Amino acid sequence: MALIKSISGIRGTIGGSAGEGLSPIDIVKFTAAYAQWLKETNSSLKHKVVVGRDARISGEMVQKLVVGTLMGYGVNVIDAGLATTPTVEVAVTMENADGGIILTASHNPKQWNALKLLNSKGEFLSDADGKRILTIAETDAYSFVNVDDLGKVVGEASYNQKHIDMVLSLKSVDVKAVKDAKLKVVVDAVNSVGGVVIPDLLEQMGVEVVKLYCEPNGLFPHNPEPLPEHLVDIANLVVQEKAHLGIVVDPDVDRLAFVCEDGSMFGEEYTLVAVADYLLSQSKGNVVSNLSSSRALKDIAIKHGVEYYASAVGEVNVVAKMKEVGAVIGGEGNGGVIYPEIHYGRDALVGVAIFLTHLAHSKKTCLEMRNSYPNYFISKNKIELTPAINVDQVLEKVKAKYADNQINDIDGVRIDIENKWVHLRKSNTEPIIRIYSEAPTSAEAEAFAGQIIADIRSICNL
Repeated sequence: MALIKSISGIRGTIGGSAGEGLSPIDIVKFTAAYAQWLKETNSSLKHKVVVGRDARISGEMVQKLVVGTLMGYGVNVIDAGLATTPTVEVAVTMENADGGIILTASHNPKQWNALKLLNSKGEFLSDADGKRILTIAETDAYSFVNVDDLGKVVGEASYNQKHIDMVLSLKSVDVKAVKDAKLKVVVDAVNSVGGVVIPDLLEQMGVEVVKLYCEPNGLFPHNPEPLPEHLVDIANLVVQEKAHLGIVVDPDVDRLAFVCEDGSMFGEEYTLVAVADYLLSQSKGNVVSNLSSSRALKDIAIKHGVEYYASAVGEVNVVAKMKEVGAVIGGEGNGGVIYPEIHYGRDALVGVAIFLTHLAHSKKTCLEMRNSYPNYFISKNKIELTPAINVDQVLEKVKAKYADNQINDIDGVRIDIENKWVHLRKSNTEPIIRIYSEAPTSAEAEAFAGQIIADIRSICNL
């Protein structure tokens, strides 16, 4: 069993003893800590929180515990039911709510669930706010209301459609062009909430939809992380159906990947690249991604004559950098598209609508579009160290060795050498250094990672 407590929320496996997995006791405890934090930071007499969930098996159980606990704290609840992560985020602002809780473990397997916590802007909490909630949970500093002050619940299942309406009303989305393109698309939504929302969005854009794993029953038919090795079925079906492309989302619909008409992967890293390319062709502005994302986005920024900025890894860090530099588009290389025109959160619905607009305007096939972008390959590795080794000192020594090159140390150490880079980040829970490297070929990326691993082994006398 596992329970992971972080500033962005509480994630764990269902079952087991309290404190070892995401037990009902832990769900109540951390929901109460969040409600207490709301009272500390907002003087409203009656607070309001939006709650939504993905379709995983444990969702209904977790939802009832969360809603009941909020009521016990005197918080009114807008129950959005089955809703995507970005849908809950926009619902918070549309409801003028004080916050939101999304019940999803994102791409984790079915035994996992989580409480993702939002502020009144529908955004993930700051580092300080997240730490405060964890402190409250550790001290059991709760104060529930009496019977006359219990919160009330309003069911509101319309937010998925309201979210779709918001997306289709964006100036950057051309519904007519997509309809005229007469596209046929296969959708793999891993039997979660995306199986309802993504087909609805596509059909309202005039797209013919072939559904694969779109029954929202939480029975994931494959590993829900949208990586190439998990997408064999949709790749085959795209070819079999002679579809123009395939669309893949994770269980809570904040990550987005495409499959080309020949069954090849467009690449999660290139979701943001393609969306940014189209948006920058319409209006100029800065772009942001995190340090572990492909440099292809920087190439697109240079192509359009705008500035590219890198942030620390994590959605909250990307959003902070986007606000700082006034970025018009940003996101992460895991298929996460953040478009501030609608809200500051990764949103697969936005990504789908803009990508299809781009495809329709370009008159290219999906594969032709992919081949129009710079080709890079990312290698992901890690090295395990002993607990006695000071990981920070190791990173400092690596940084010193490559000091003559471009270095970014806002989040671990990233080293750029000509047309390749490597990013080293330490784990917060284990003596591990994660090593991501990118180069024009897979062989070069692997070789660069191997070089860094050899350096670390030498430094540590391993």
